[in-house]
Amino acid sequence: MTEEIGAFYTGRPTEQIAQELLGHELVYTTPAGTMSGWIVETEAYLGQQDTAAHAFNGRHTAANAALYDAPGTIYIYVLRGFYMFDVATQAAGTPQGILIRGIEPHQGLDLMRQHRDKPDPAITNGPGKLMAALGIQSKALNRTMLGAKNLTITPTMTRRPKQITATARVGVSDGSWHDRPLRYLVAGNPYVSASRKRDWDREHHGWQA
Repeated sequence: MTEEIGAFYTGRPTEQIAQELLGHELVYTTPAGTMSGWIVETEAYLGQQDTAAHAFNGRHTAANAALYDAPGTIYIYVLRGFYMFDVATQAAGTPQGILIRGIEPHQGLDLMRQHRDKPDPAITNGPGKLMAALGIQSKALNRTMLGAKNLTITPTMTRRPKQITATARVGVSDGSWHDRPLRYLVAGNPYVSASRKRDWDREHHGWQA
């Protein structure tokens, strides 16, 4: 399984991998039950040359070391008091990664609501929100491989987007890369962060039937 996961996160540009993750399922298993959701929004961060990346200019610290690990390594960090879930891409030593920004709940919605008592779609329509809904509020899984413990992403797509939209990343305002279209989303899905109600596909949520 480790080889299969590593193969998915290498061999092509991180931007492409970020798009291909849409429709894969994030799965977290706990003693209380399994929670999961289809990935509807991602952001690519391209390492040393990317002014918004944690590894810009080769920055390498204990905090961002997961980005330099093997592809498929979990990188958890805290931003403005919220836990964020990133996955390292490319070969070890190439610090690129993908931020998981939104999921559409599938399994364990009642359990998610115990962790985060918010209505749909606000329960998981943002990177900090989805981690809170899963009950992940520590860095215990940082620098572990997807699937090695109780957090993974399915290696294959389980739902197929009708249309993928690329936009500028959220909250990136400084540097020459601030407006690059490195955020990818399932068009029309209500669980995309900051999406407008008038753009929602209320019948299929942007998925192919």
